[in-house]
Amino acid sequence: MLTVDFDGPSHEIGRKLRPLGINSWGRYSGRRGVPRYLDLFEKYQIPATFFVSGYDAEYYPDVVRDIHRRGFEVGAHGYLHEGWALGEEESELLVRTHHILADLVGQAPVGYRSPSGRKTARTMRVLKELGYRYDSSDKDFDLPYLAHIDGKRCSDMIEFPNNTSVLDDMPLYKFSMTPPSEVLDLWRREFDSLYAENGYFILTFHPRSGWGSGIPSRAKIIEGMIRHIQQYDDARFFSLAGLADWCIANHAWFE
Repeated sequence: MLTVDFDGPSHEIGRKLRPLGINSWGRYSGRRGVPRYLDLFEKYQIPATFFVSGYDAEYYPDVVRDIHRRGFEVGAHGYLHEGWALGEEESELLVRTHHILADLVGQAPVGYRSPSGRKTARTMRVLKELGYRYDSSDKDFDLPYLAHIDGKRCSDMIEFPNNTSVLDDMPLYKFSMTPPSEVLDLWRREFDSLYAENGYFILTFHPRSGWGSGIPSRAKIIEGMIRHIQQYDDARFFSLAGLADWCIANHAWFE
């Protein structure tokens, strides 16, 4: 699964920064990064998932419509890429973004990834009420599993854990400042290891400039990763919605 966190200007606006000058990296997502990845995924026929915040959808409505029009999944990703404790405000923001995306593309999102990884028991309750089929926020396992709501397993909702310490471009480019060639080598090794052990691989990246993978040299790394995966004849790409449907239909596999 190749998953793209849009992370446009919402990331800065949510932190009370004007998305201008040094803080304009997020605008690259809508102007160039996302279109570049749409072309790349079409080239290789990859059914990728894009997680989009409500604010970014309002800021770049035509880009989000294009994601959907070209056959890719649009998932929810907060409203202002919230990186702070929300309390009771969380429910309102989840509902707001849900309706923004549904109205924009004519189809309600079925998947959610928490911005900044924040999540509460309330999160899952609201997502379930809105009809979501999966969440991809937790970091606690290396395979999909049935989601838990109020301590009970839910047979029609899946948790897709994502490894944001290694299989995510942000910490590698922002904190360790790893060269793209080394990032590709790391991801190849991670894929080979996971393939040998359990066959579940989920990669997260951002089409921003700065610490994202939006620029051409870093997009080449994603293309290199696609080519590496395609060397395995029995490897198959999924959108998260597509895999969620399979998991729900075969939930006895998780028992």
